[in-house]
Amino acid sequence: MSHRFAARYLIETSLDPQDAAAEMAGESSTATFVAIPGERASIAERHGARIDEIVEVETPLAGSIAHPSASAVRRCEVKLSWPLENTGTSLPNMLATFAGNIFDVQSVSALRLVDVELPSVLADAYAGPQFGVEGTRRVTQIEGMPIIGTIVKPSVGLTPDETASLVERLAEGGIDFIKDDELMADPPHCPFDQRVDAVLDKLRRYTECTGRKVMYAFNITGEVDEMLRRHDKVLASGGNCVMVSLNWIGLPALARLRRHSQLPIHGHRNGFGTMSRAPGFGVDFRAWHKLFRIAGADHIHVNGLDNKFYESNESVVRSAQACVAPVFGDGGPVWPVMPVFSSKQTVWQALDTYRAMKSTDLIYACGGGILGHPDGIASGVESIKEAWAAALEGVSLDDYAIGRPALARALGAFAA
Repeated sequence: MSHRFAARYLIETSLDPQDAAAEMAGESSTATFVAIPGERASIAERHGARIDEIVEVETPLAGSIAHPSASAVRRCEVKLSWPLENTGTSLPNMLATFAGNIFDVQSVSALRLVDVELPSVLADAYAGPQFGVEGTRRVTQIEGMPIIGTIVKPSVGLTPDETASLVERLAEGGIDFIKDDELMADPPHCPFDQRVDAVLDKLRRYTECTGRKVMYAFNITGEVDEMLRRHDKVLASGGNCVMVSLNWIGLPALARLRRHSQLPIHGHRNGFGTMSRAPGFGVDFRAWHKLFRIAGADHIHVNGLDNKFYESNESVVRSAQACVAPVFGDGGPVWPVMPVFSSKQTVWQALDTYRAMKSTDLIYACGGGILGHPDGIASGVESIKEAWAAALEGVSLDDYAIGRPALARALGAFAA
C-alpha cells in the first residue's frame, strides 16, 4: 500500500524544466519565498514534494501563453508526489495540494493536470460508489444492452403534472432511464416535492401494470441539508435514483450524501468545461473523475460521440473508458462507475460507441434523438434500441432498418 499520492502534469516553461518543476514542488508543499527562522532541513525532507519524473515532449499545449522567444519554450511531462502525511486521507486537501496554488506559479506559461495516482488507503476513508455498474443494472433490471435514457426539462416551465405526463409517455414508450435537467431542482413553477409525487405516481402505476421499472434521477442539488432531505423524500416515495451537479456541490458534500444515501447517485459534470476546455490549462477528465468516484458517484457523464459541444470523440472515449478502469494506483477496489453518454446522441452513434467501449455497461441518454422522432416517443425509444441491437449483431444500420420502420425513419430524421 502506497503512503504517497502523485500527479502528472503537462507544462510549458522558458526556464530549465528542473527549475520549473522545483517551483511547482515547493509551492505545493514546504517552500516559501524567504527562509523562515527555525525551519529545519528535516521538515523539507519529510514533507516536501518529490520530483519523480521530467520528460520533455514535442507537442505544444494549444492555447498556452506565448513567451517572448517561442524557441526557448520547453514542453514537459512532470510527475510530482507528496507524502500522505501532509494531507491525511482528505480528498479536498489532496486537491488543494496538486491543483491549488500550483496553477499560479510564475515559472510555467501553461500547466495541465492530466492524471492523479491515489493510494488505496482512501478506500478506508471514503465509501466509493454504492451501486456502480452492477447495482445500476440490478435496479433497472436491464441486462445485455445499454440502459437507454432521456432527459426531461421541467426547467423550461413544465409544471409537476406536465412533467409527470411526459414521464408517463416515456415509460409507456419503453424508456429505461429518465433524468431531470441539470438546471432543475426546486423552482417555484415546479416544486421538488410536488414533482416527486406526480412523477412517481405515474411510474408506480406503470410498474404495477407491466412489472417493469424505470429509473428516474431526481436532481437534488442544493445545500447539504437540502440534498439529504430531498434524498429522503425520493426514497420514502418509492424513487430509485438521485442526481447531483458534482462540481457545484463539491467533494465533501458528495461524500456526505454517499454515506447517507440508499439510492444510486447520478453525477452530472456540468461546468467541467471551465476546468478542461482550455488545452493549455486545467484538468483532464481522467484526473477529475477519480475524486468523484472515490467520494461516491455511481454514474458520471462523459459527453457523447459527435456531440454538440467542443469535445472531440477521442476525448469522450478516453473519459468513458476511464470510468471503468482501476481508480487507485496501488490496487484496492476498482469501483467502476456507469459512464453516461449524452449530448446530441441518436441512432447514428450507437455502433461507434459500442466499438469504442466493447461493452454495453453504459447509459445512452438521448434527448432529441428520442423525443424528436417523427413518429413519436415510442418509435424514438424503439429506434435507439434497434440501433444498439444492430451494433451488437454487427449489422449495418441500413440493413437492420429493413422491415423496422422506427429505425428507418430515425436514420432519415437524424442524418447529418
